[in-house]
Formats: sequence, structure tokens, C-alpha cells
Amino acid sequence: MKLLVVGCGQCGGRIAEQFARINMRAHFERGIEIATGVFAVNTDIADLSGLSAIKPDYNHRILIGGQKTGGHGVGKINELGAEIAREDADKIISAITQTPRFQETDAFLIAASAAGGTGSGSISVVTKYIKERYVDKPAYNLIILPFSYEETTEERTIYNVATCLKSSYLIADAVFLVDNQRYVRKQESIDKNLSKINELIVEPFYNILCAGEEKKAKYIGSRVMDAGDIIQSLSGWTVIGHSKMRFSKFPFLFDGRSDFRNTAALTQRGTQAMNQAISDLSLKCNPADAQRALYLLSAPHKEINMDIINEVSGAIRRLAPNAIIRSGDYPRESNALDVAIILSEILNVKKVSDYFTKAISYISSIKRRWEGTEFGDKSIENAIFDDIPSLL
Repeated sequence: MKLLVVGCGQCGGRIAEQFARINMRAHFERGIEIATGVFAVNTDIADLSGLSAIKPDYNHRILIGGQKTGGHGVGKINELGAEIAREDADKIISAITQTPRFQETDAFLIAASAAGGTGSGSISVVTKYIKERYVDKPAYNLIILPFSYEETTEERTIYNVATCLKSSYLIADAVFLVDNQRYVRKQESIDKNLSKINELIVEPFYNILCAGEEKKAKYIGSRVMDAGDIIQSLSGWTVIGHSKMRFSKFPFLFDGRSDFRNTAALTQRGTQAMNQAISDLSLKCNPADAQRALYLLSAPHKEINMDIINEVSGAIRRLAPNAIIRSGDYPRESNALDVAIILSEILNVKKVSDYFTKAISYISSIKRRWEGTEFGDKSIENAIFDDIPSLL
């Protein structure tokens, strides 16, 4: 699958940068391309200047709102970010149109942080204009949720997240949710934290995107996962997970016959890898609430047998009993067993509901301060979605 990636705001630009890097990695390691173009959109010149993997010309690093912000951002006011994106949407569309390999694009991926100003405000607007212009290609959002300390520092953060999530949900074909806090425990120092987190966020997409673009016959799986499978598996709230188990060697006897204990151990590793991928999902959720699921198993060709496929598929069926499951194998790894999983069309996402509830309380308190009256007779439960403002 080939994506055209647009990063909005500082965080979105850094995520787009990681997609540019894995595209270069796919080119050098596998001789394939998985991104037809990578762009960064921002109101802040400094943020655009800090990128390295995205081409430095004005068609790939797109400054919007220069007259309103002076190139210094919107100060976390995401309504201003949305307004600027509407006014300068033609810049973004023009840059996309000029992409030399645009016709190879299978889908769009627009990334941003939900907590900031430019990215939070512009992601849904950019998605809207892209969908209106390119009606035959799906557009997905990748939204990064804030750290815990960001949520407790300023009420405005919760408001930005809620309005961003609602607006994206209304317009995007699917919304990948990524909780930054899920990745903090994997790091040792704060100075390396953010760049490493960005790598971990993007890494699960690597094999999923590569599998359908593979050119060498020996690396093409018996069940290829291509763009059609991925597109049919994505809808609504979506999470992604990934697990890789490395081995020093794979267990074969000197006469070439596999020992039954080694075969059983390898099959068990497949189940362990699936369970680890579920535990490392980009957002904590209940897999049983997913209506669609997709997984890709990658390992050395000789190790992908029916036993391990049955074990892995059985594990995900038990975890997501209501989901339509699509799967694929990709015999690319040489010394590892890799599992990538996507759960989509998740009906109940508690963290999203919590953001909506807190935002309603925030809006209520602001109205009381300004008007000296109660917010109305609506309960928070009834107001949880309808009363969140839309940025579209």
C-alpha cells in the first residue's frame, strides 16, 4: 500500500518525518516505495526548519497563515489553526497535485497532535479538502493524544483534544488513535523520549505497507495483504499494535528435519507475539469492541506453517470475537517473528468518551463564568458528542 502523508503542526510534521524515513528504509532494504509523497504543514517556521527527512522546498514544507501569525504559530488556539487551514487549503492541494507519483497513491494519511493549535485545528480541515478533491481515495487521520501531564496542566488541552477528535471522526474514513503515555514506560530519558516515541508510533505500519508492494517472488506470502485488504479493514476509531520477537537461530536439526519440540515452541511464540502486540496497542481498548481486525505475520519462509497461522488467528478470534478478520503473511524477516495488528471500527473507546465528558464540563464552566447562568438542562451523557464544537 502506498500512502501520501501530510503532517499538520509540530507533532504531525515529526510523524510525517518518520514516514519519510521508513520509506527510505523500504527503498534501500527492499527496493520498494511505500510513500508517494510526504509533506509538513505548519504555521511556525522554526518547526518546519527543524525537519530533516522531508524535502526542504516550499512544496513539501508548507507554511500557512504567515500573515496572521508572522510564522510563529497559533498559541494552542485550534480554532485559529482551523481558520488558517481553510484559507490556505489551496497551497496544500496544489502541492499534493504536483507530486510526480501521485497516481500511485492508494490512500492519504494526515497526522497531528490533538492537544496543540495548528495540528489540532487543521487536521480535519485538511482532510475535508483532500476528500472533496480526491473522492476516489480514502483519507485516514493519525491523531496523537497528549501525555498525562499535558492533560493536567491546562484545561485548554482537553478542549482541543475533544474538538479535534469529533471533527476528525466526522470527516475521516478512519482515525488511528495513539496515546503518547503508552510509550513513556519504554524509554529511559526524557531527552530521547519524543524522537523514540515517534519511531515506535510509525514502526507498526512498516511491514503492513511493504507486504503488498513486494516485488521479489521469494518474499511474497501465500496470502498477500494488499491495499484492498487494508482499506476494507479501516473504519472509525482505530488502533494499531506491533510485536517483534528476535531469535539467534531457528530450531532445525542438522539433517534438516524439524524437531517436534522446536516446532511447538515456535508455534507458542506466535501466540506470545500476538498477545504482546495486543498489549502494545497504540491506545488501551477492549478488543472485543472492534468490528474489524487485520493482522500480518512476518517470519522466515520455512517458519510460516499452518500451525502457527492457526494459533495466531485463533488468538485474535478469541480476543475480538465480533470482528471481521483479514490476515496475511509476509516471509521477509530473517531472524525474527513479527506480528502487526490493526483493530478498527471500535464501538466504545473509553478514553475518547472521557475527553468529551471533560470538555463538556470545561465548556459549562466557561459559560457560567461568562454568563453567570447554568449551561442548560442537558445531562453530560446526552451532550457528550452533540455539544462538542466542530472545527469543520
